[in-house]
Amino acid sequence: MSDTFGQRPANASETSMLKQLTSGSLPTLALIIALAFLPAMLGGSWTFTMGLCFANSIGVLAVSLLVRYGGEVSIGHTFFTALGAYSVGVLDAKYGLSLFASLPLALLLGVAFGVIFAWPSRNLSGIYLAVTTLALALAVPEIINNLGGITGGYEGLYVSTPIVSFLEMSMQRYYFALLMLVVATYLVARLRKSRQGMLLLLAKTHSAAADAFGTRRVWARISIMGISGGIGALCGATLAFSGSTVSPGGFTFSQAIFLLVGSVVGFYGLSLPRVLLGGAFVTLVPHLLSASGAWIPVFYGIALLSMILIGHHLPRIRKAMKLRKEAG
Repeated sequence: MSDTFGQRPANASETSMLKQLTSGSLPTLALIIALAFLPAMLGGSWTFTMGLCFANSIGVLAVSLLVRYGGEVSIGHTFFTALGAYSVGVLDAKYGLSLFASLPLALLLGVAFGVIFAWPSRNLSGIYLAVTTLALALAVPEIINNLGGITGGYEGLYVSTPIVSFLEMSMQRYYFALLMLVVATYLVARLRKSRQGMLLLLAKTHSAAADAFGTRRVWARISIMGISGGIGALCGATLAFSGSTVSPGGFTFSQAIFLLVGSVVGFYGLSLPRVLLGGAFVTLVPHLLSASGAWIPVFYGIALLSMILIGHHLPRIRKAMKLRKEAG
């Protein structure tokens, strides 16, 4: 009998691990493999569009992380994407330096300005913080145009320096965006499972308990804003390389709203499938509706409402199906 009781926890543990592996890692790995082989089935224009989809998915990840761990909504993440994009664009167009030099700079600037922005607004929340980030989004195009000697102004900059010499540029743009998306979601997953990630989440949900562990809510919010700003800058750097051009038109207020919409469509998820769903909605739906003319906003709104309603009722549907399966 002791052997029987001794085996039960081990069997339960093994079953739990197997279930977790089957339901989490394997489908995500299969998705990555499918995306890696996707260019063989797509045309050149769709390969280009998918690269932009991956880049936008990174931006969706940045906004979703801020919502999930900071409890706040940002409408100004185009500021951080612009930082990353122009870090790549300026070093490429002006100095001929590749991503090996510009990508670390983009990440550093994103994290630094995330912290710089978070410090004076550390006591703001809700609509007050949202309006503050709105000011960032509205200021970005004007800042870019007023620094025309560096940023290229309205004409923008062209990014053309390859990362490697043995792969054609269109494939480099696609696979770099895919790699950055996979790396970003993997690092966020590691953060979520780490002690630091749990403390950051605890600071949001139970600030008094977090204080007992030595993590103040103010510092947690600043840290999350810094991390989110760094991921936003990575999104901009990826957009610059995958899209081949950097211009003020890519960092308008509407683009900031699209990132927020993408995070809503992905239900603020931080996994690869969730952020990819948000990035696809932001990138592919307007592309598919491009022939609808004046009806584009109407159809886009219907698609957005449909996704939200499906996401709201999906847990209930799953629960009903599970109960029906158990009953019969």
